Amino acid sequence: MFSAVYSGGIFGMQAYKVRVEVDISPGLPNFEMVGSLGSEVKEAKERVVVALRNAGITIPVAKITLNLSPARIRKDGTGYDLPIATAILGCMHYFEPKDFEDTAFIGELSLNGEIRGVNGCLPMVLALKEEGIRTVCVPEDNARECLLVPDIKIVSFRYLQEFLNFLCDKAGGIQKYRSMGTDYHDLEPKSVTEDFSDVYGQEHMKRAVMVAAAGFHHILFSGPPGAGKTMIAKRIPGIMPSLQKEEQLEVLSIYSIAGKLDQQMFSVNRPFLSPHHTISPQALAGGGRIPKPGLLSLAHKGVLYLDEMPEFASNVLEVLRQPMEDKKVEIARSYGIYKYPADFMLVCSLNPCPCGYFPDRNRCRCTESEIKRYIGKLSGPILDRIDIGVEASNIHIRDLAKEGVCLSTAEMKSRVEKARKLQKMRYEKSHYSFNAGVHARDVEKYCILGKKEKDFLEKIYEKNKLSVRSYHKIIKLARTIADLEEEEEIRAVHLAEAVSYNNGKNYFLKEGQ
Repeated sequence: MFSAVYSGGIFGMQAYKVRVEVDISPGLPNFEMVGSLGSEVKEAKERVVVALRNAGITIPVAKITLNLSPARIRKDGTGYDLPIATAILGCMHYFEPKDFEDTAFIGELSLNGEIRGVNGCLPMVLALKEEGIRTVCVPEDNARECLLVPDIKIVSFRYLQEFLNFLCDKAGGIQKYRSMGTDYHDLEPKSVTEDFSDVYGQEHMKRAVMVAAAGFHHILFSGPPGAGKTMIAKRIPGIMPSLQKEEQLEVLSIYSIAGKLDQQMFSVNRPFLSPHHTISPQALAGGGRIPKPGLLSLAHKGVLYLDEMPEFASNVLEVLRQPMEDKKVEIARSYGIYKYPADFMLVCSLNPCPCGYFPDRNRCRCTESEIKRYIGKLSGPILDRIDIGVEASNIHIRDLAKEGVCLSTAEMKSRVEKARKLQKMRYEKSHYSFNAGVHARDVEKYCILGKKEKDFLEKIYEKNKLSVRSYHKIIKLARTIADLEEEEEIRAVHLAEAVSYNNGKNYFLKEGQ
């Protein structure tokens, strides 16, 4: 007796269709599983046998051979329990296999017959849809994420007995057990409790933040303690454009694979992560025996905020190098290379010295060597990858009395969204989304400069001894500034503002030398 059903697997961010094949034939009683299986998959036979027995089904005493195809790809996780049980039931003629040719099954079985949620269910459903699957049976815990996928039927179950009833009556079962639908358009932004109108003064920082949010540029804040660096950083997601449907599915897929998907994630807000400075390189980039996405990937399409950046270990900061440039993380293992997206906006803040009050020598007691050692923790390659550097000055008492003149989050977001629409039109026929992501080879194509602007930038390049990367970043920054002003051409005034932001972060390169 032979039976086969379909399921889904995950390798890194790549999901694929898995064919679960079972053969039950006369011979010495044995349950053999093949197909490049991880330890969790090998343990599935114990879970499946006991779960079916507790549901009133006894597996025949015979030779059982099970194969998960394609065998060339390593398979991990507990999501194969339900399809394995289904394939066995198919061999026992509990249903007609032809009725489930376009159906896939995902889920973990507990010993008492409960169907439990699994990680990575959303990307698996997306991949199965592309493979021609029209119905997917999933655990009830995974129903909401899967129902975001359009044009595919999702049937969810809590217990194995419900699932058995579905197998016996597929036509009526779909209507009986289908979960309530969740459409992408039903997702709304989470309410913003922290508003930029609460930030008094620091108008130049608000301007820099708008530029960063509009073009998805990395930004560095510096200044004394209490100047509002962290306060401003936490408000940045509120002015960023909402996630589009494709971006939302990509972000949710990462969280699903990492096992960190909760109800708070079902919104169009961009992620905001702020790790403690004791974080390890593996937690930041991702890893483990079976690699999982790290914080760089969890911040995909959102904000990664590093507060007091020099307090992070140097080897942790160096992890940022490749992802900031390539927008992805690659983790090598003996059985393959796991790739995870990491297109985040880096926001970092730091004090100008260990005590935080340099260059005010009336308050700062740090020696020159202490300052150099502190700033020297930030390597040149990392700083060179940051687009904007801006200093937070001390707030004057007069700024605290200015009521009703502070830019609000809603006003700033409106300007950012207008700039974002211009970029969307500009890059409609390319793979770019924001100005910051434009590759060096395409800068001249999308960021056109006049002769006056070219001459101006050439002088700045020679005078400041810029790197080629910084040169291109200044042009892309100027393009974003022009978009904020709703101007089609980049002018010298836009370049001048972009140069001032570049000089703001180059200060730390000089201090650290």
